Amino acid sequence: MKLQRRTFLASVSAASAIMAAPAVMGQARPRVVVIGGGSGGGTVARYIAKDSDGAVDVTLIEPTKRYYTCYFSNLYLGGFWEYDALGHGYEGIAAAGVNVVHDWAIGVDRDARNVTLASGASVPYDKLVVAPGIDFVDNAVAGWDVTKQSLMPHAYKSGTQVQLLKNQIENMREGGTFCMVAPPNPYRCPPGPGERVSMVAHMLSQSNPTAKILVVDPKENYSKQALFEEGWAKHYGGMVTRIGPDFGGANVEVRPDAMEVVIDGQTEKVDVCNVIPAQKAGKIAELAGLTNDAGWAPVMPSDMRSTMDENVFVLGDAAEQGAMPKSGFSANSQAKVVANVVRGELTGSRIFPARYSNTCWSLIATDDGVKVGASYEPGESQIESVSSFISQTGEDADLRRQTYEESIGWYNGIVADIFG
Repeated sequence: MKLQRRTFLASVSAASAIMAAPAVMGQARPRVVVIGGGSGGGTVARYIAKDSDGAVDVTLIEPTKRYYTCYFSNLYLGGFWEYDALGHGYEGIAAAGVNVVHDWAIGVDRDARNVTLASGASVPYDKLVVAPGIDFVDNAVAGWDVTKQSLMPHAYKSGTQVQLLKNQIENMREGGTFCMVAPPNPYRCPPGPGERVSMVAHMLSQSNPTAKILVVDPKENYSKQALFEEGWAKHYGGMVTRIGPDFGGANVEVRPDAMEVVIDGQTEKVDVCNVIPAQKAGKIAELAGLTNDAGWAPVMPSDMRSTMDENVFVLGDAAEQGAMPKSGFSANSQAKVVANVVRGELTGSRIFPARYSNTCWSLIATDDGVKVGASYEPGESQIESVSSFISQTGEDADLRRQTYEESIGWYNGIVADIFG
């Protein structure tokens, strides 16, 4: 099936399992504050505002005026997508009735129900939605921290890091080495590193065909492994080498100033190094007291409500929720559940049982698209998969082309759904 924008928008529905009576508020309208304007935050803010028809006062706090999606940024690396097409403004969200505040949220007083902004202002709330994406774990890769991201980019958050990485790859010496230090589980977009390797290989096969790609991976296995490795052998024979934990992939040090990677004591000189560190919930989730010892924000599977506070919900990559991968699709799906619950609790509208879904598409080479996905429901203690699918090795070229075209339809649909 070719997934088009109209089909995508028609196929998604808000849902949740928690029934609640409308809250009694002293002010004219109940107030919802959303921190983070990405796939989860942007969606929940727009849906609460438009579906409540003005009955709920919604404020979205997001520091950037233009949001660049991480999904499809790998296609930009490979030359299949324009950088500007990754960027989306907040005019459509504002038009839905959301008060969009471009500022940093730097603190949350959950007792007083106030969010503090970097400008010094504070924003009160009755319900708070926290969707800050990811931050990186300090010292996750020896020798690397964010002060070294201009030398060894992570390119794993939205923005200009992916432009820097592409520029570095384009300027590699002939026959040089691109190295990726892959992250441990759990991390944003499980197939992302494999797709990135594919897109870098595609770029190099055209401009620098004698170059090599070295992947240093602490994981035994990774998402879509058989599909990626089949594709690398078919399209980029001999270019990609992966070192897993059995051969030192979990024992890595980087030396950004010297452009060296030390793997289990052996030093490798590289020309470009993409370091994707271990991850945790975005900083504001920690500052708000919503995270556990692992750095993620645990939530109730029925409605993404924080286990720390009944008036706070956590969406997307920052949440520890169970079986759903950390992806834009997942965040968008979770946001509709939360929007339905929050609106129901504040206005008395109907609350539906939660249903979640996710699909992750990846491009391996020109018209060689693959996908993995599942449907999910709340379990007793976490979100659980109830059905799943994945592309198969050996699929014919026409099916792979259709899968890639389906991903284009999904992208256009989801950004319209988030940003209006």
